[in-house]
Amino acid sequence: MNLQFSTWPEIEAYLQRSRCIVVPIGSTEQHGPTGMIGTDALCPEIVAAGMAQQRELLIAPTLSIGMAQHHLAFAGTISLRPSTLIRVVVDVVESLAGHGFEHIFFVNGHGGNIATVQAAFSEVWAGASFSGRGSAVKLQLHNWFQGQRVAKLSRELFGDGEGSHATPSEISLVLSVYAEAARDVALDPDIPPTAPIRDARDFRHQHPDGRMGARSNLASAKYGRRLREAAVADALAALKRFVSL
Repeated sequence: MNLQFSTWPEIEAYLQRSRCIVVPIGSTEQHGPTGMIGTDALCPEIVAAGMAQQRELLIAPTLSIGMAQHHLAFAGTISLRPSTLIRVVVDVVESLAGHGFEHIFFVNGHGGNIATVQAAFSEVWAGASFSGRGSAVKLQLHNWFQGQRVAKLSRELFGDGEGSHATPSEISLVLSVYAEAARDVALDPDIPPTAPIRDARDFRHQHPDGRMGARSNLASAKYGRRLREAAVADALAALKRFVSL
């Protein structure tokens, strides 16, 4: 069940059955010569859709612009400042909590969002603490790419070629749904270097084609279907633990 395709009476009816909602969150940023700029937003959207196919869940609209300042030297990237993303996440949480949602489960597709989203959660808790009123809302960030099943499968399929950005795993997951997005591009070097992430100019200097240690050309829709199954299983297991707290 998708929130944006629902009416308000349908959401009120859902809240009589469940107080849980899944929020996909990602980024709009370069993913090397072969990965789509929307990869980090499409991946959690795909995982969330797979979750909803297996159990009744309400899926919120994807928060598709994240904290990606280090990619701004590549055309097409759109980023929020950390402070802006914190405010966006807090406002989303407070909007949903105001309607009665008590378990808000964020499925994340971008490593650069992790610290900022956790800071946003801290802002929510701080607001409740300083007001003295407490809070009924529970928050969880699930990074699909760090799930146990996904990590194991990625090692099996790609080994050291997985890397950390424009990875064959994330590109494969997108191809599992958007097979027509496959690009046949020669990549040089085969395995690019990795380096600490700082500002955008430095990132472009360290990673000229946008990849970080990733053999992106190993990606395929066939692998993506296996990764999608693993990612959905990881997310549903994490959600089950979350709602039982």
